[in-house]
Amino acid sequence: MAPKAAPSCRLVFCLLISAAVLRQGLGWYTVNSAYGDTIIMPCRVDVPQNLMFGKWKYEKPDGSPVFIAFRSSTKKSVQYDDVPEYKDRLNLSENYTLSISNARISDEKRFVCMLVTEDNVFEAPTVVKVFKQPSKPEIVSKAPFLETDKLKKLGECISKDSYPDGNITWYRNGKVLQPLEGAVVIIFRKQMDQITQLYTMTSSLEYKTTKADIQMPFTCSVTYYGPSGQKTVYSEQAVFDIYYPTEQVTIQVLPSKNAIKEGDNITLKCLGNGNPPPEEFLFYLPPEGIRSSNTYTLTDVKRNATGDYKCSLVDKKSMIASAAITVHYLDLSLNPSGEVTKQIGDALPVSCTISASRNATVVWMKDNIKLRSSPSFSSLHYQDAGNYVCETALQEVEGLKKRESLTLIVEGKPQIKMTKKTDPSGLSKTIICHVEGFPKPAIQWTITGSGSVINQTEESPYINGRYYSKIIISPEENVTLTCTAENQLERTVNSLNVSAISIPEHDEADEISDENKEKVNDQAKLIVGIVVGLLLAALVAGVVYWLYMKKSKTASKHVNKDLGNMEENKKLEENNHKTEA
Repeated sequence: MAPKAAPSCRLVFCLLISAAVLRQGLGWYTVNSAYGDTIIMPCRVDVPQNLMFGKWKYEKPDGSPVFIAFRSSTKKSVQYDDVPEYKDRLNLSENYTLSISNARISDEKRFVCMLVTEDNVFEAPTVVKVFKQPSKPEIVSKAPFLETDKLKKLGECISKDSYPDGNITWYRNGKVLQPLEGAVVIIFRKQMDQITQLYTMTSSLEYKTTKADIQMPFTCSVTYYGPSGQKTVYSEQAVFDIYYPTEQVTIQVLPSKNAIKEGDNITLKCLGNGNPPPEEFLFYLPPEGIRSSNTYTLTDVKRNATGDYKCSLVDKKSMIASAAITVHYLDLSLNPSGEVTKQIGDALPVSCTISASRNATVVWMKDNIKLRSSPSFSSLHYQDAGNYVCETALQEVEGLKKRESLTLIVEGKPQIKMTKKTDPSGLSKTIICHVEGFPKPAIQWTITGSGSVINQTEESPYINGRYYSKIIISPEENVTLTCTAENQLERTVNSLNVSAISIPEHDEADEISDENKEKVNDQAKLIVGIVVGLLLAALVAGVVYWLYMKKSKTASKHVNKDLGNMEENKKLEENNHKTEA
């Protein structure tokens, strides 16, 4: 509502004069406001004591005023003019500060505060500036890929709803892109919304890429002015797929070409270093090239598959790659093999022949125990029997092993040796029947004569074709013990005369075990010279002793006793002849 008319024409004249004078004295005052905020404009004139009222107005582009608010100093009332664009947006305080809510771009005007007394008018102009921060710039319409050495549109950088308008800048890896003929083309344009008066800025970039742009980030920014000065907002990074032609071809062999063995499947994979990579190649295999995808598989390869394998581009055969492939092999031949039966004392040559693509290791095992060297038999023994395995392997090629086995059976007819031993108490004698042969011979005892058996036969373990059976007796008279050993090959019999307990006799040494034979042989070799010398010395001493004993009576008694023993031995021989008959 317009204020009441002035009390006199003098007042109107004073308003016009004072306005002109004060406009020149106060100068310009600017209020910056963000879009949508509340604009606050102080009056900037000290309130006089005889103030009648105060008013606010703004000036149109042609300079004509438009009054928007009135406040009386006497009635303390506030009135707002009927201006549609400021309806319900104004507030005039008691100190004549004017507030405009929800700032718009159209609020950018020159506003004037007027304080009126009866004889004077005071004016204070204020210029309002409104700023709108643009939206975060975004790279849109991005190219799905870029090709090297081709100028192609990379994309557009867009930023919306700015006031005033801003400026867009492009960056590659953080560095500003400047226009360059034939390589960098930047086109900037802006558009204002007629209703909101806000600007939308768009910048398109055409770019000639190289392989150096692989994985390089591109960004853009918008620079604008705000209430506090110039600011810059950046977009998110964009990385583009760079297409470039293949410059080199490589071939891969799966599994590793150093570990291929017979029976494996080989996959050849051809690769090009272009982007996108080629999908089809020519594989050169005897006798002619084969068009395939980027892989080619050979199944169950043999040693004759060893050689050079090549591949090339389909449309550029001069671009070729090759790989040398060795198919490793391992052959083993054991002679003889399987189950072999031989007679004791026979000779048996054994050979394990290896044929391989490279040096192979050979290991011999007997009954799961590693041997120091390969077996060789010039004269077989029972302990030579067993399960032999020749095993070979290529250490560099996993899983390439071969093995063959030989089961050796050594047969022999039974061999018997009998020994006797008198107990130190003199009450019993132990008779032992040592048997050697394979298959294991069965032992049977026969006693001729009278005498009590203190202990039945006792057998030892059967080891290396040997074992023994023993019997302990207390003979009352001279007896004969017969040991019978029999296997599938033959039956063997041996006898031993044993005198009565009251008649002393010479005991025979026990059978020497296989484990001690070597020690005994070594000792025998060392003392054989000494034994010969001792025998000669004993012979001389015996002759001297005999002559001495012959002259003495004591010697005569010994002779008579010896004659009695000779008669006893003669009787034992007669009994033995009867037993054999």
